[in-house]
Amino acid sequence: MTLSLEAVTRSVADEIHVDHVSLTFIRGSLNVLLGPTLSGKTSLMRIMAGLDMPDRGQIKFDGKDTTELPVGKRNIAMVYQQFINYPTLSVYENIASPLRVAGIKREEIDRRVKEAAQLLRLTSMLDRTPLQLSGGQQQRTAIARALVKRADLVLMDEPLANLDFKLREELREELPRIFSSSGAIFVYATTEPSEALLLGGNTATLWQGRVTQFGPTPTVYRRPKDLITAQVFSDPPLNLLSGIKQNDQLVLNGAETLQLFDDLTSLPDGPTTLAFRAHHMSLHLSGSASLTLQVVVGGSEISGSESFVHVALGKTKFVLLEQGVHRIDAGTRLDVHVAIDHIFAFDAAGLLLRTPKMEFKEALA
Repeated sequence: MTLSLEAVTRSVADEIHVDHVSLTFIRGSLNVLLGPTLSGKTSLMRIMAGLDMPDRGQIKFDGKDTTELPVGKRNIAMVYQQFINYPTLSVYENIASPLRVAGIKREEIDRRVKEAAQLLRLTSMLDRTPLQLSGGQQQRTAIARALVKRADLVLMDEPLANLDFKLREELREELPRIFSSSGAIFVYATTEPSEALLLGGNTATLWQGRVTQFGPTPTVYRRPKDLITAQVFSDPPLNLLSGIKQNDQLVLNGAETLQLFDDLTSLPDGPTTLAFRAHHMSLHLSGSASLTLQVVVGGSEISGSESFVHVALGKTKFVLLEQGVHRIDAGTRLDVHVAIDHIFAFDAAGLLLRTPKMEFKEALA
């Protein structure tokens, strides 16, 4: 089975929510919609579910046009951010509820509920009510209710967003195992690049209602075809260093120059943006060729065993992620280093000029 979206567009009050989106998902696949708030993720999922109709374009299941098929006639299941469970029913009855509505025989209901409960590790909790469960257990119940339907399409709209960090980490680790046990098409929306990377599968990056890239998650992360995709798939925000490439230098702010090395010197002359992720910027000089930037510290944040250091080169600000605890006073001047093997390059239109050597090697591994 395949689900195809063909040039789907939807506007609300003259505001475009989905802009000419074309995607194809196959049975048994996990597909992540990654983008910031208001990028079109929920709008796209509502169209897939049949809750909203596109202004233009078609939705097809196995080549059959289902664009105007009512939601009640589609074999789909949805899981939302909120824990949508019936508070007076047991976990067992919550999971069984769609099967009872469908008129499934009692023996089959019992078998499916117990299978789903085992998969979601809810077997010992079937007699409890949702109010007797933790947030993670309540969300597991909602996921089990979606899976037990054996839907062709399972839509999950930021299902872990309202859980605390520990519960999110727990379920994130379990979801790929759960997905692999079902033959459905899964579409999972998130704002978090780390969640997309952990889940794997395929990722579609969204920006202002458009899909900027779609493909295997590691490929989209390591080889974004444009600057917008790289920014969507970076948290902390992607560090950008823009200027005019001239021979073996990058001229910044019309005056300062940065000496280029390695194959960066072979980039075409003209407006160029060098981009690198926070964890590829370091306080320490490595053995590989590096760009060294003389910066001023704006402040530092300690996050467990990691430190986020905010620095600036003139008016350009960067975020550096360093292992260990580093408390650096604001106003401190120091050198930071970016390994050339980890630098992207984009042209004036934001199109990819250079894939980092290290990222490319990792993608082939």
